[in-house]
Amino acid sequence: MKHWHEEMPFTADNSLAELIFTENSLFFDIETTGFSAARTSLYLIGCAARKENLLIVDQFFAETPADESDVLHAFLDYLQNFDTIITFNGIGFDIPYLTNKCQKYKIPEPFSAYEYVDIYKMISGFRFLFALPNLKQKTVEQFIGLEREDAYNGGELIDVYKACQKNPDKKLISLLKQHNYEDVIDMPKLLSVLSYVKLFEGAFNVTSICANESVSYDGKPCREILFSMQNIFPVPKRVSCHYEDFHLVVDTDQTTLCVRLYTGELKYFLSDYKNYWYLPEEDLAIPSSLAASIPKERRKKATAGTCYKKKNAIFVPQYQEIQKPAFHLMFKDKKSYFELSEDFVASSEMQKEYCMHVLQFIWKKKL
Repeated sequence: MKHWHEEMPFTADNSLAELIFTENSLFFDIETTGFSAARTSLYLIGCAARKENLLIVDQFFAETPADESDVLHAFLDYLQNFDTIITFNGIGFDIPYLTNKCQKYKIPEPFSAYEYVDIYKMISGFRFLFALPNLKQKTVEQFIGLEREDAYNGGELIDVYKACQKNPDKKLISLLKQHNYEDVIDMPKLLSVLSYVKLFEGAFNVTSICANESVSYDGKPCREILFSMQNIFPVPKRVSCHYEDFHLVVDTDQTTLCVRLYTGELKYFLSDYKNYWYLPEEDLAIPSSLAASIPKERRKKATAGTCYKKKNAIFVPQYQEIQKPAFHLMFKDKKSYFELSEDFVASSEMQKEYCMHVLQFIWKKKL
């Protein structure tokens, strides 16, 4: 077994790296000859740790498959110094693979005792925002502007490792080392992609709102409201998406949410409809106490769908009753509206609650 150790200056280049990559956390990535732990070999584990202003990289390399147990033991001994594991798809692949190898060598499985930050798992629900062909580590690195010397992927390096068994050439070993090395040293920078996740979790402040007249996506004139938001964690690249009444633009430290407003008449449906009568000619619901003077042929008992009050105003769309009263176009519409009021315009708390509602709605619909 070979053990490579390197220390280099480290400065967190994004606020999430400073927050998440502490001295108690460890990045790691494994290289194997396939996906099945039962039928393939583990040949390299790379780790990146932080000590004050240093980035410390350790790599444990199996020169032959017979070194696999030594690599695993060396890594597990090193892992005891940390309480948090940071990976890219480690929960989906690396951890289950290593757990199976622990079973093979009758080593107690330590992984359930750790906290995890899995970058891949956290961003997997945001494919709609990135518009990438896949979420492989190299693809995400390119998306945020990281460049690599290594030109291989893990699958291509399987044959390189097999060639090393026949001829332990230094150049071939260097290829294996470099790929894993770049995987782990780029992970602190890769944490910046979690800024999009944090935004959708509420890491922003609404700084202003304003009304705007524009042309909608179907070419019709419309009125909009623009929410300007300050990102608490700057994003590495500008992205945007559109869904129904909403258009979102996320750029560095500023996010803009554009919401199409509804101008016109909507209905507020009354829950106690059994205490009302409906007048079809007037399209009006009145309390039972006032209905006695109305001829029977002009009135009928109100139903849940005919017991409403109408209002003309400027309305904001919502998909839960974030603001009340909630108005509808039709009785069973899932989308409701609330009136754009002075109270809403003056309240940053109400505005943030609404923006959070919209972000969560977009995320759930785009999953």
